Amino acid sequence: MDRKNTSIIKGIHIHPYFLAGLVPAGFFLLFYFYPLSGIFMKSFFQEGRIDLSFLDQVFSSPRMIKIIWFTFWQAGLSTLLTLVCALPCAFVMSHYAFKGKKIIKILASIPFVLPAVVVAAAFHASFGTDKHPLVLILLAHVFYNFSVMLRIITGFWSSLQGRIREAAMVLGASPWQVFLTITLPLLKPAIYAASALVFIFCFSSFGIILILGGPTYSTIEAEIYRQAAHLFNLPLASFLSLIQIGFTFALMWIYTSFAQRATRFSPDAEQANLKRPVLLWEKMVITGVITFIVLLCVVPLLGLVLKSLTHNGELSFIFYKALFKNTSDSIFYIPPVHAIKYSFLFAGASLVIALVTGVCAAVFIRFCDQKFNNRWTSLLDPIFMLPLSTSAVTLGFGIIITLDKPPLNLRTSIFLIPIAHAIVGFPFVVRAILPALRSIPEQLIDAASLLGASPLKIFKTIDLPLISKALVAGAIFSFTISLGEFGATIFTSRPETPTIPVAIYRFLGQPGAMNYGQAMAISAILMIVTAIGFVGIENFRKESSEGF
Repeated sequence: MDRKNTSIIKGIHIHPYFLAGLVPAGFFLLFYFYPLSGIFMKSFFQEGRIDLSFLDQVFSSPRMIKIIWFTFWQAGLSTLLTLVCALPCAFVMSHYAFKGKKIIKILASIPFVLPAVVVAAAFHASFGTDKHPLVLILLAHVFYNFSVMLRIITGFWSSLQGRIREAAMVLGASPWQVFLTITLPLLKPAIYAASALVFIFCFSSFGIILILGGPTYSTIEAEIYRQAAHLFNLPLASFLSLIQIGFTFALMWIYTSFAQRATRFSPDAEQANLKRPVLLWEKMVITGVITFIVLLCVVPLLGLVLKSLTHNGELSFIFYKALFKNTSDSIFYIPPVHAIKYSFLFAGASLVIALVTGVCAAVFIRFCDQKFNNRWTSLLDPIFMLPLSTSAVTLGFGIIITLDKPPLNLRTSIFLIPIAHAIVGFPFVVRAILPALRSIPEQLIDAASLLGASPLKIFKTIDLPLISKALVAGAIFSFTISLGEFGATIFTSRPETPTIPVAIYRFLGQPGAMNYGQAMAISAILMIVTAIGFVGIENFRKESSEGF
């Protein structure tokens, strides 16, 4: 290895890209694996000895068994309903070109990027929670996960169209026969992958369950928070967290296996095989799909905005004005608008941490690709994606029970919030940057190296300009995720430094029209900011390598 391309530590030549890998490795060890190990220790060890008394609290308690059963039941039913809604829409989006399709695609995607507390607040505003909270939970999950199911199935289905049409013409089969005998079997990996991913999201749902379900419809995720924050039963909360981790890891493995099978077909032909609707039934189906997507995605959000602008049946900005005041009966120590300020400050700090660690991880993975022929990549990539399969509630709980003593006594530190947010946003940054790095021709890198350029100079003059748009997309994604993060924040935030999601939850938990109106107002603000962020991400993604 050329000495110009290495750093020297105690006589050992170490490539700078290898050193870069130490940054995300250390970050993960301290703020991901260490908290999870703390959960394990808290579950089985009390005062230095093994204690399994909590097992009886779980398996002999009808309430706990009911909670575990309901977690699986609602996740399964939510996934099924989402699939039923997404399949007809995926058919239309993968087969036809029509006016306004681009807008419909963006509209269908916005719900998933919205924070869960905003979704819960929107359904709370539109339908209330007095009569049918379970129905609202299921509808909110469909609303939230619809775009995931739609994108995965549409992309895969689009890649099949050329082959399907050829087979139909040769065999003379009807469209329905082609669908049952050819299309559906080929679609199964994509359907299974999308269903597994949606099941994970519904299984680990927190904000929606907590706000819409209350104590009656509690899941494992909500019960972890209740046991830890309200009952201070840390061993039981830790064991429930282990159950959550075990099932989400297993579900993520299932998703990965089906996703890999689905990638056998490339969705490159999406635009080439689209056709214009000609027949009456085609136009009717497209109209029905457009109407459904608009109603599903617009009605709850419109209800949220209307509630935030209505006072005593009249148009008013009183709830927005109240955010700037700290009234005597306020549930905050400060004016609620400060929650917006703190959210933006935390999001900015989280962005910096996630971007630095994410870039280092992407650079290290590409280095391993080049030097070790993908042997390490097959291991590193899944490891860096682990936060995606870990609920934020579990992560936040692990952080507060482990980082509470020297030398890492951060429990009361304001920096704990952006650190937790950075862990959640880190995988998205890697997914945005890594494909852009891999798309850079190796010949270009080799030529610069032969001319004497160091790895750092190569990164600065070649890599960085070429991945700049991917960096911006990753930064926006990390920023918006931080703004809406609730599960970890509810454990790590302090009363005097609330974030927007915490403020929404506090407002909804207090009686009074003013508190409710302020919840709607601040939810509407967060909805607009995250929607703008999503549109920005989509614009940059089109000009860079698609990574997520």
